[in-house]
Amino acid sequence: MKVWIDQDLCTGDGICVEIAPDVFALLDDGLAYVKDDGGAILSEPGGVQGLATVKSGKEDGVVESAEECPGECIFIEV
Repeated sequence: MKVWIDQDLCTGDGICVEIAPDVFALLDDGLAYVKDDGGAILSEPGGVQGLATVKSGKEDGVVESAEECPGECIFIEV
């Protein structure tokens, strides 16, 4: 599973970070970004270029984050 966030749609609520802090981060610009499997935040650039592989065991949190996101900005690729 892979995941990315469309920062143009992100509302900055941080629900994804609360649910899956190992996968998502909220930066100073108030937007959420994904982390790669090493924990580095993929913010340069963000969007679809910030596509990250989800570590095994973290998939449920990513799916829940996508379902709960008010901006509907979390995109999952299988």
